[in-house]
Amino acid sequence: MAKSKTPSKNAEQLITEHLDIWTTAIEQKSSAGRGSSKKFSLHGIKKLRELILDLAVRGKLVPQDPNDEPASVLLERIAAEKAQLVKDKKIKKQSLVKEMEGVPETDIDLPEGWCLAYIPQIIAHEDYAIKRGPFGSALKKAYFVESGYKVYEQQHAINDDFFRGEYYIDLDKFEELKAFEVKPNDLIISCSGTVGKVAIAPPNMERGIINQALLKIALNNNALTNEYFKILFPAFYMMTDTLSDLKGTAQKNMVSVDTLKKEPFPYPPLEEQQRIVAKVDELMGLCDALEAQTENSITAHQTLVEVLLEALLKAPEQGATPEQTAQQFQQNWQRLSEHFDTLFTTTASIDTLKQTILQLAVMGKLVPQNPNDEPATKLLERIAAEKAQLIKDKKIKKQKPLPEITDEEKPFELPDGWEWVRLGDIYRFLNGFAFKSEWFQEQGIKLLRNINIAHGDTKWYEKACLSEAMADEYSKFQLEAGDIVISLDRPIINTGLKYAVIQPKDLPCLLLQRVAKFHSFADIVTPAFLSRWLESDLFMSSIDPGRSNGVPHISTKQLEMMAFPLCSTKEQQLIIARVDELITLCDQLKARLTDAQTTKLHLTDAIVEQAL
Repeated sequence: MAKSKTPSKNAEQLITEHLDIWTTAIEQKSSAGRGSSKKFSLHGIKKLRELILDLAVRGKLVPQDPNDEPASVLLERIAAEKAQLVKDKKIKKQSLVKEMEGVPETDIDLPEGWCLAYIPQIIAHEDYAIKRGPFGSALKKAYFVESGYKVYEQQHAINDDFFRGEYYIDLDKFEELKAFEVKPNDLIISCSGTVGKVAIAPPNMERGIINQALLKIALNNNALTNEYFKILFPAFYMMTDTLSDLKGTAQKNMVSVDTLKKEPFPYPPLEEQQRIVAKVDELMGLCDALEAQTENSITAHQTLVEVLLEALLKAPEQGATPEQTAQQFQQNWQRLSEHFDTLFTTTASIDTLKQTILQLAVMGKLVPQNPNDEPATKLLERIAAEKAQLIKDKKIKKQKPLPEITDEEKPFELPDGWEWVRLGDIYRFLNGFAFKSEWFQEQGIKLLRNINIAHGDTKWYEKACLSEAMADEYSKFQLEAGDIVISLDRPIINTGLKYAVIQPKDLPCLLLQRVAKFHSFADIVTPAFLSRWLESDLFMSSIDPGRSNGVPHISTKQLEMMAFPLCSTKEQQLIIARVDELITLCDQLKARLTDAQTTKLHLTDAIVEQAL
């Protein structure tokens, strides 16, 4: 059987020649916060899947066979068959749309044997073939019964699974809505929300109807196969000017019957449809394998990074001297630093390195201890003296001592000169005032609310103010540059902890309720060291927000009870200098990685564009 000339570069060549691009063009997602799932998107493989479908509907995926019956001849024969059925009064005459009377246009260069066609030309018959679910609101729950006729919903199209779900209607409601009955081998399409998902009704399905937000089509499978339509719809119809903007939106009732009827599509011979479906299945299987292999590789790489970094955090061997512990740490760090370029090649690995650096900082492992530094016990004596003076001056009330920290509360062993203390022993916490919303105005003294706190910084795109005259009455709640505040409501968001260091640009401002301020006794903890501790897993894993009025919430009482690793002010400064140096290195690694990833994403898009 003679074949026409194969395209100069077939799909297999496109895949194999650019395998590295498809598998390494990865789009990173935010890795901060809790509850986040996969931290990356395999952009290259996603684009490859789209390319395969696009080549399929353009006739570039498989070679044409000159022995195939041309699509135009097939359409003429089907039209003649329908005309005879109309003459025999077995079906009604189709009301073809006006646009079908002229010669349709397309920007696609159609291969030999292909033509343009309209959906009404290849449906089973006009009366039943194209229906969209009932307009208006969805079927009310009051209509549902325990058994009867099934109600097919979007979940059935989205998941291509007709056996899930348990909504039924009785015979009377079914007869009322029988125009929307879906039968075996029908196609159902999700036409709002998750737009464009297509499923084929199986032969052993329960009898039932489609609900709203679905569209059903019954094709003449001797003209257009269901399997080919499942390729055609996302690759062609969802790319048209009418429907392309709907992908991923939550708009309702946007894919209409008229849209499908009026949009001409590239129509291949029936035999080529079957070859295209087989080739798409084969290549999608290859994409599945590439995706699994890439994800496994990324997971294995991240596991290796985490194991190596965990070695830096683990406790010293029993009986080891401080010198031996420091020596072991330096060996592990040296081994890691020698392979920075191969280990830290993903956003996730760099974020893990950042978090490890913060954890090492608050564990006292990042810089060597100086025995001449003032020990933490001396700092606590200074705090006690300041508290006694404040009580004497009646500036604070004498408080009940906080309980001793138990061994179970200590997550690791501290270096010499450090001490575990309760946060409430070294900080006073000031809760913001419940300023009434009717006092708010556009100008005046700013009020620091939850919405104004980001991750480590403030944001003032939404601003509420208090008049200067009224603000004077609440001077107790005035903030100063260098103050550290934390959001008590929703303290953890997708970018990290909601806390901020107040800057001169933020002033003047007052503290609103559900935001708390740290006030250090004797200034023994630098704001920078506290900030890094707040960003570390040591703090993040210690808070477990409960709920206040349905909102995740922590209290200052919880903060007061937290265990805090206290060291000399000099060592804090050395630690912060080292942290800043290493975090800068991480940011540089991430910037280079982002540039490289952007280049690969653009290269992927360029390859796809060139292939089409």
